[in-house]
Amino acid sequence: MPCRTRFVNYFCCTVQEEPLILLVEDRDDDVVLLRRSFQQAGVGNPMQVVKDGEEAVAYLSGTGKYAERKEFPLPELILLDLKLPRVDGFEVLRWIRTQPALAGLRVVVLSSSENIRDVNLAYALGANSFLMKPTDLKEYVELSSFLNDYWFVLSKTPQASRNGADPKSRQKKEVLLRKRESGRFYAGHAGWVKAKKEALDFERIELAEAVASAERLEGVEIVLVYDHPDCELSLPVAVAGVRRT
Repeated sequence: MPCRTRFVNYFCCTVQEEPLILLVEDRDDDVVLLRRSFQQAGVGNPMQVVKDGEEAVAYLSGTGKYAERKEFPLPELILLDLKLPRVDGFEVLRWIRTQPALAGLRVVVLSSSENIRDVNLAYALGANSFLMKPTDLKEYVELSSFLNDYWFVLSKTPQASRNGADPKSRQKKEVLLRKRESGRFYAGHAGWVKAKKEALDFERIELAEAVASAERLEGVEIVLVYDHPDCELSLPVAVAGVRRT
């Protein structure tokens, strides 16, 4: 039976390992709470912790003390704080999304910020999700269980990125927000634009819906644009509290 191919080392291994999580967090109390909540939630994923953005970039690029990949394997999920010393979380996210080898890496922003500009910017830079930091251990345990169920059980990592294939070889799909009346596309802080190429690509429908809800955008629809000429699909934005099927 063929074994699972891991993104970390690109060859078959005989031991099935749990996906690694990289936690980028400078507050020791938050690190302790998250580790404890993972244990109480029964989440067995190994976790590496780095304390600032510069260290996160070094870990992911395999430089300095992180050069040995057997000891510091690439993660399959990053939990990223935004307010970090030296290099902040936004810059880390921006850097990750410019690295072809990390194209499929899933990044969940875990922040105490409620600023909608931070939410929008994180999604614009390529965050897969934006979650608020819990306030107590019970909420941390619930969050840990959710992270495990959603990112490691229900969702799948893009295989093209994990096995080293060129991510450009996959069919491209953009997820855009468009005003139904004007036909203009949402471009974040730039407002509404006519050209699709200038619009904000949310990559996932759930992210587009989250921003539409947070920004209270009315009269908008979701547009899926594929790389085939004239191929697009429009969807209504789901009503808050109603699960899309």
